[in-house]
Amino acid sequence: MASHFGALFRIATFGESHGGAVGVVVEGCPPRLALEAAEIQRDLDRRKPGQSRLTTPRKEHDRVEILSGVFEGQTLGTPIALLVRNEDARPAAYERFKDVFRPSHADYTTEAKYGVRNWQGGGRASARETVGRVAAGAIARKLLNAAVGIEVLAWVSRVHEIEAQVERAKVSLKEVEAHATRCPDPDAARAMEQAIAAARERGDSLGGVVECVARGVPAGLGEPVFDKLEAEFARAMLSLPASKGFEIGSGFAGARMTGSEHNDPFVPGAAGQPRTLGNNSGGVQGGISNGEPIEMRVAFKPTATIQSPQRTVNREGEAVTLEGRGRHDPCVLPRAVPMVEAMACLVLADHWLRQRALASGLPAGSP
Repeated sequence: MASHFGALFRIATFGESHGGAVGVVVEGCPPRLALEAAEIQRDLDRRKPGQSRLTTPRKEHDRVEILSGVFEGQTLGTPIALLVRNEDARPAAYERFKDVFRPSHADYTTEAKYGVRNWQGGGRASARETVGRVAAGAIARKLLNAAVGIEVLAWVSRVHEIEAQVERAKVSLKEVEAHATRCPDPDAARAMEQAIAAARERGDSLGGVVECVARGVPAGLGEPVFDKLEAEFARAMLSLPASKGFEIGSGFAGARMTGSEHNDPFVPGAAGQPRTLGNNSGGVQGGISNGEPIEMRVAFKPTATIQSPQRTVNREGEAVTLEGRGRHDPCVLPRAVPMVEAMACLVLADHWLRQRALASGLPAGSP
């Protein structure tokens, strides 16, 4: 089972939803980066369950333990092992699903692939696995900010039919965190909250879209063929649980435009660096960052576990009716925000290190 991500800034997550712990091993982080557990904890607190009435009531403090790779507040350049213990796991609650395949979960496909599965929750397919990603993403965020000044920010831009109206360039972390939905449009946030609460009351769930922007990304990150920066972002975002779609820049809307409408004209910028008047490219051209903000959107499906009766089958292939029970988010969007940020940070940190390695081998005076 592949649990690794990245080339130079490389992570490996581990653990199951209702096992003893989840975590991550981070390799490739440069030495002498100032790092404290509290900096990692900030992002984990934004991801953890039970943070509002819009999320699962499962109570996990998600306290991170740094087991290796950091000494006296600095990274050593060696593997960084991070552990988060599961405190409120209830594996027995899933025993009734042991021989039943839950609709739109990974139960059937996992068993078809491996011939065995951990039926206690979603196992490796559970969103609990993203604890490791978010913890590693916090380290990548610190590296990007310290080395280049890159800021990565995501927010909920849509829940079901409710869409936020914001200016991407002006959205701040304070605005995002002002409401439990993590939507920076106050009117839309209130409507989203009501819609999520109503769906939960009906025993149903809702999906939506998380938007993400990376500001301050220098030109030159990414590769021109298979490792295009947008392709790396797409792989990263679509590896998240419940993600179903990815767009960068104009996305699918670009298919309805002409070339003259879609092209981003260049104009002189500061320090002799060109800038673009528009950003239909989403900050990436030819697979390489162009210095403009990188703008992405990730679509998430409605939570698969709902309280309404659903048709399914058991291991014997017999038709049964399933009514979901347990502690689940009626909408994954608010907690998906730090997950999207983490994956964006991991991609950018990896490609920044790759570009730095390339530049170190170029002759003096090369770009």
